[in-house]
Formats: sequence, C-alpha cells, structure tokens
Amino acid sequence: MPRPSKEVKCCPVSLLMDILSGPWTLYLLWVMTTKGPIRFGALKRQVKGISTKVLTERLRRLEREGLIYRHYEATVPPQVSYGLTDRGLELVQVLDQLGDLALRWYGDGAISPCNPDSETAEIVVNYP
Repeated sequence: MPRPSKEVKCCPVSLLMDILSGPWTLYLLWVMTTKGPIRFGALKRQVKGISTKVLTERLRRLEREGLIYRHYEATVPPQVSYGLTDRGLELVQVLDQLGDLALRWYGDGAISPCNPDSETAEIVVNYP
C-alpha cells in the first residue's frame, strides 16, 4: 500500500477562498471599497458587533496577504488608517457584483439603513 504523500498541493482558488471566507473579511473589504481609506476606529464603528481583537486579526491577515495597506502617522495620538492596495482593488468588481446580487435578492429598492453611502448608516452583521 502506498504511503500518503506529505506534499501539499495548493489550489489557487482554495487559497483565495481561505483568505476571503474568514468572519468579517469580505465585509471589511466592502466597507473599505465604499468608504476609501479609513481609520481603525471609524472602521470599527461601521462594522457593528466586531470586537477590537477580531478586527485587528482580520486587518493583519488582509495586510499580510497584500490586500490592504496600513498607514501609520506618528502624531499624538498616533493615527492609523487602512485602505485597499492595488491587489485589493482587483476585488472591487467582485464586491460590486455581490452588492448588486444582495440588492436583487434582499433589497426592495427603498433607501436602506445599511446603505454605505448614508452618513448615518448602521451596519450590523451577526456571526455565530
């Protein structure tokens, strides 16, 4: 009987899906797509329900994967903002298509409280 191979074969689609399928990940990218570069606190306020720890973990992973950048300004207090890299911008079309699909499936054409263009938008996503 042949021994199992220790060689790991990586499928590019599987790798990308692993990055994007983490809790909050697509939603964070979508917020950055609609809002542009955004500071940590503003991002946390936009994504109601996400903990500081999880937000930090997701942002670090997205930065490690080259999808977002972190801009640090040594001011008092320090200012840190996040935005999409060129690689992250490649996802904009996909995110737009997902947004259009969500509106077709779940939208009624009316102004929604989760409209990202609204200054008073409250975005709430619940993950188990």
